[in-house]
Amino acid sequence: MHQFQGRLENFDFNHWSFHVAVPESISSKYIQENTRRVLVTINSHGPWHMALFKGKNYWYILVNQEIRTKLNLQSDDILNITLEKDESEFGHELPEEFQVLMDQDEEGNAYFRALTPGKQRSLVYLVTKVKNSESRMKKSLAIMHHLRLSKGKLDFKQLNEMIKYYNNL
Repeated sequence: MHQFQGRLENFDFNHWSFHVAVPESISSKYIQENTRRVLVTINSHGPWHMALFKGKNYWYILVNQEIRTKLNLQSDDILNITLEKDESEFGHELPEEFQVLMDQDEEGNAYFRALTPGKQRSLVYLVTKVKNSESRMKKSLAIMHHLRLSKGKLDFKQLNEMIKYYNNL
């Protein structure tokens, strides 16, 4: 675990603009050949699953609007940051509803595990962001159904249609 203070800054060139630079002495400890995932605590709130990104001159973490709003953060605020290695398998905690389906559906599980880590993380996040257990189960069912029907070829447009179908059941 590493702690530091950083300034919330704003890139001028894109919508992923709010970030905090991470000192090289700290970022280098979290960068491995296949992952840069970290758990980030900001001003004693969190942790949030994030990634370290490389800019021209430094590594940084992105601070999204949801976090900025929740913590009432403004550009140029000085933040107390704690970084820890993200040991989770998918870059997010796997919701119980999704885990149960993966345990029961060998074919769907195999298709899911054949996806790239980024696609796996995206699908887990789709389920994780839902607060209601019944809705998490419906979304999990839709994902597994889509993966089986598409033989593991992820098509987000078709997946969204499947999710709408399951939400209306």
